[in-house]
Amino acid sequence: MTPAKPNLTRRRFSQDLLAASSVAFPGWLHAQGKGKEIVVGGAGSHKIFLDPLIPVFEKQTGCKVLFEGTRSLVNLEKMLSNKSSPYMSVVLMDDPVMIAAVKEGVLDKLSAGAIPSLAKLKPGTVHMDGMWANYMQSTTGVAINTGKLRQLPSYATLWEPAFKNKLIIPSLQNTEGLAMIAAAAMLETGKPMKEAQYLPDAAFKKLKALKPNLLTVYTQVPQALNLLEQGEASAIAAMIGSNAFDRKAKGAPIDFLLPKEGGMAMPTGVAKVKGAPEQALADAFIECMLGAWQQRICDISLAWPTNTSVAAPAGVPKGTVFVPDWAYISERRKGWVERWDREMAI
Repeated sequence: MTPAKPNLTRRRFSQDLLAASSVAFPGWLHAQGKGKEIVVGGAGSHKIFLDPLIPVFEKQTGCKVLFEGTRSLVNLEKMLSNKSSPYMSVVLMDDPVMIAAVKEGVLDKLSAGAIPSLAKLKPGTVHMDGMWANYMQSTTGVAINTGKLRQLPSYATLWEPAFKNKLIIPSLQNTEGLAMIAAAAMLETGKPMKEAQYLPDAAFKKLKALKPNLLTVYTQVPQALNLLEQGEASAIAAMIGSNAFDRKAKGAPIDFLLPKEGGMAMPTGVAKVKGAPEQALADAFIECMLGAWQQRICDISLAWPTNTSVAAPAGVPKGTVFVPDWAYISERRKGWVERWDREMAI
């Protein structure tokens, strides 16, 4: 695998974004945008790519963009409390929260006419007949301490005796922990992860056999990565690639591998708020996320693009990434967490 160079990517992002990422917005949109503003809700972590993106959008449209960084559930609460008079135009939220937002009637269907890049997205990344779309695919895989491990051809390797007390996995309270359900069920049944995600009994049977190898189960990513960096753990399964790449960029002896069976796409959705102020500007912003700026977003985040015309960043391992059935998971996750607490205590 070619080593990732996130620091160089960030510098390039800052230097050439204005020159290389222009969008041919119609003149009327710039005239309409002048003196206007839109509010974009997202997570605080989104600032790493939105901070350089927003000034470009403002220059091209003449409008002002206000970014509110918080958690997905907080954004949903804001939309619900302002349902009769929404003030946000665009939201970036986790897919499971998008499902709840659709049920509450606070999202508007994305228009292929207003957002042409929708037609270029990978299968499975436009959801519920266009209620939201994924603008990138961060994937789960295995983070390794490079002094302890160099390769991991299959998730099955994690069950081998060599990993006794050397493996860390996420709790099911963490979204990435759901990747362990799919991986364990896959190994137990021989089915691909996309099919195995529907087989929790097989997953828990296989996961219980993993307990002798567990050093700990994490809920806080930094604590897990600290243990990996210090060499107390050899690997973290179901780690989000961007988290591992961030530590690697800072000089930690950490790398990220995608076993042959692939990984689980993390939820990264963008949607338009129903009754959004300045709807044309909201559509234009979403078009940027799915089109012209996607390469830069993925370069910064070291994630797979969802737009089929955009190349994956250098350093991101190649492999299969499946999109979970978030509607199925959302209905069952509470029960899975309770079962996890009963059966996976170490």
